[in-house]
Amino acid sequence: MEFRIEQWRAWAPGLDSDEAWQAWAREPVSVEDGDAQPSCDFLPAMQRRRLSRLARMTMHVAWPLCGDDEQLPLVFASRHGETPRTFALLSDVADEQPLSPTQFGLSVHNAIAGQWSILRGQRGESTSIAGEADTFEHAMVEAATLLADGARSVLVVMAEERPPAAYDEWIDDVPFSYALALRVGGIDTGNDAQAGVRWQLRLESGRGDSATATWPHALDWIRAQHTQGDTLVHTWKTRRWIWQRIP
Repeated sequence: MEFRIEQWRAWAPGLDSDEAWQAWAREPVSVEDGDAQPSCDFLPAMQRRRLSRLARMTMHVAWPLCGDDEQLPLVFASRHGETPRTFALLSDVADEQPLSPTQFGLSVHNAIAGQWSILRGQRGESTSIAGEADTFEHAMVEAATLLADGARSVLVVMAEERPPAAYDEWIDDVPFSYALALRVGGIDTGNDAQAGVRWQLRLESGRGDSATATWPHALDWIRAQHTQGDTLVHTWKTRRWIWQRIP
C-alpha cells in the first residue's frame, strides 16, 4: 500500500505541540496521565459536556484536519475503546443499580464515530475498528481500501485512554492516554507537487513473536516523524508491518 500523510496531529497529557512531541521523541517517557483532557473550545458548551474524555481527544486531533463543509470518510480505531465508561456500567451491574441507556449507547465502539458525524455534519462512510496491538496498521489498511474505492482523502484516528486500575492485569499497552489523527491521501504518480509525506506500508510474515513493545505502534510512528526515520518495523504475532518513506 502506498499513500500520503497530508497532515497529522497528536495529543497526550502535556503533549499538544510539535515542540513537546519533538522533545518526547528524543527522550520518550511515560507521561503523567491524570484527568487532563482537551478543551474542545470549538464546540458549544452543551455539546462538549456530552463528550467522554476519549471523544474529546478524538475531536481535538481530528477537527483541524477536516475543512469546513468538507466530507471525509472516517476510520476510528481503538483497541480498548471506552474502558472508563464500560467499567462504570459494570460497576452499576455489580451494585445492582439501574443502567443508563445513554451511557450504554455511548459505550459502544462506534459511538465516537457517530458523534463525529453529527457534530461535523458528515454524511459519508465511517468505520470503527478494534484489533490487537497492530490496530493502527489495520486502520491504515482500511484507509487504503477507501482510497482505492475513490475517496480523495481519508481521516484516520487512533485513540486510547488509560484504563481504570481494575484492568491493569489485562491491559498493558496503554502507558498513557493519547490520540493521533492522520489525513491520508492517495499518490498520483504524475503529480510531484502533491503535499504530504509519502509512505509505503507492507505486510510480511513474522516469526510469531508477540512480546509487548515498549510503546504502542502509533506512538512509535509519531517518534519516527520527529526523528526523520525512513523505515519503521512493527511486529505483532505473525504479522510484520514495514513502513518505508518514499522519496
